[in-house]
Amino acid sequence: MMSSPVPVFDGHNDILLRLATRFPVGAEVDFVTGLTGGHLDLPRMRKGGFVGGFFAIFIPPVEGFDGGDNLMQGTSYDVPLPALMSDRDALPMAMKQAGTLLRMEAASAGAFRVCRSMADIRAARAADAVVAVMHMEGAEAINRDLYGLDVLYRAGLRSLGPVWSRPTIFGHGVPFRFPSSPDTGPGLTETGERLIRACNDYRMVIDLSHINEQGFWDVARLSQLPLVATHSNAHVLCPHARNLTDRQLHAIRDSRGMVGLNFATCFLRPDGQLKADTPLSDMLDHLDHLIGEAGIDHVGLGSDFDGAMIPAAIGDVAGLPVLIEAMRGRGYDEATIAKLACDNWLALLERTWGE
Repeated sequence: MMSSPVPVFDGHNDILLRLATRFPVGAEVDFVTGLTGGHLDLPRMRKGGFVGGFFAIFIPPVEGFDGGDNLMQGTSYDVPLPALMSDRDALPMAMKQAGTLLRMEAASAGAFRVCRSMADIRAARAADAVVAVMHMEGAEAINRDLYGLDVLYRAGLRSLGPVWSRPTIFGHGVPFRFPSSPDTGPGLTETGERLIRACNDYRMVIDLSHINEQGFWDVARLSQLPLVATHSNAHVLCPHARNLTDRQLHAIRDSRGMVGLNFATCFLRPDGQLKADTPLSDMLDHLDHLIGEAGIDHVGLGSDFDGAMIPAAIGDVAGLPVLIEAMRGRGYDEATIAKLACDNWLALLERTWGE
């Protein structure tokens, strides 16, 4: 009899973007019964041990931005980013993705639940339901007066990244640039500072994965909550602008925050390239370093499923046990694996939400 997979709570995925842009109305049913392609659906989550995670609302760039995948095959690159997007342009897609998440919950007959509190999470886990925390990657859909934040919070939003890599009225993100320091420009705007204070009032997770280094330190100065990077890696091992310096990792540790290992190959490989043949040893090297600098209680997984090219050895969410077995091969004991795979994220939510 096969043993059950190790439970995994994941810091980041982009299935909402995939469902909202590539599938017709009714895709939530396909999510429940099993999708073709992509990295995620409910049957494969079950197979891989995926018990929950942060589900990102992400507003894709307008025409003229292809993601830069071809550029990221080179030995160095600097992908041109799209310009700032207005809340008026961003809001329809944000609502479509938020609605998609709620429809996924409704279609699942209790097997998939949007959770707004630790009580919700505990109840979902007890019922063997997959936990979904509504997250927003880039706050383009929130207006300058922050009314949108109030509405989205009541709809279930519990985690927010002020920026994706393009600029917003709240601050500046890091570009897809290799090699590069994450110190790429100015940080939070005055409006961005008001957003951070509002997130503190709601005790909402503030995700720093895409913000530049100055913005990171601006948030550290203003926020009373743990510092969190849901899907970022170690800059010393892969000098990509998206990755975190040791000083940033120390600040995450000192705030009792979290960093989630990003599976995207361009943030893992020492050469910064987007290649599916990236070895699992690169992932384990980043885990080793993140643990060494941030501490064992402050590291988890942040896959970027459905949003990035990941190592072929994992393939999709059903391949998570392959990574777990590689951790065992690196010498991680079962208690350490349980923390990295799930428990640390749940403890971070308790600390942040104040429950």
